[in-house]
Amino acid sequence: MKAIVQAWKVLRNALLLALALAIVVMTLPSKARSQLGLDPCCAIISVGLNSISGLLKSVVATPLASIQQIEQQASNFERQVVWPVTAINQARGLAVQAQGQFTQMRQLFQVSVSSATLPRPQQLEQSLLSRNPGAVAQIANNYSSLYGPVVAQTDAPQPVRDLVDMTDAEAQAAMKKAVEIDALSDLELQAAEQINQQLQSAAPGSAAILDAQTSAWIVRANAYTQSAMAELIRVRSIELANQGAQLKFSASHLATLHSTGNQVLQPGVQ
Repeated sequence: MKAIVQAWKVLRNALLLALALAIVVMTLPSKARSQLGLDPCCAIISVGLNSISGLLKSVVATPLASIQQIEQQASNFERQVVWPVTAINQARGLAVQAQGQFTQMRQLFQVSVSSATLPRPQQLEQSLLSRNPGAVAQIANNYSSLYGPVVAQTDAPQPVRDLVDMTDAEAQAAMKKAVEIDALSDLELQAAEQINQQLQSAAPGSAAILDAQTSAWIVRANAYTQSAMAELIRVRSIELANQGAQLKFSASHLATLHSTGNQVLQPGVQ
């Protein structure tokens, strides 16, 4: 860059000098010019042009040739080291191979695993394996139809009814969350296939953009995984809470039985 600026300054000064000489000659009287035998204007302009030509060859051409050489070296470095054609073709071939693997994965995900044989279990199983968030609203009715509603108030104490209701609620929540996670996994597979298709024809300079897009999807996938893990923790927590409640019920029944036994064994009790 410094060489270009310096060459431009020299060329500009030479042009200004030639222009000034031409103006001076043109302003001379015609008699003075005729006494020289030849028109001095042409001679001066010729000298000025020769001077400019020499400056262009020595001052401008040499730095430009150096700049062109440097640019060619940079271009060769990019083609051979930074973005070698062989490596790019290998990466695109790997993307094509991965696309076939994605197709196989989608086919495996679509294999039916339904196993229920009776009508009511089949209805619930169909909703659970639908991978469709729209089927979440059907889970509550299908669950109640299969496992029954909450115990009536006249058939069980209130603590037992509360425990049953909480257990049913968390079981249904886990089922609904499973359907949502299945639907999210389908979206993630679609996104992975789209990114892989872009990689097959992407220019080397767009790799950073695709990498950022892939990183964003990885963050989303981690969030979905954390959500599923949280649901598993809730299911386990409800299970532990139920075990604790059973112990409490047993302790309460034991205390009631002990009190009743003491009353029966007291003297005078018929």
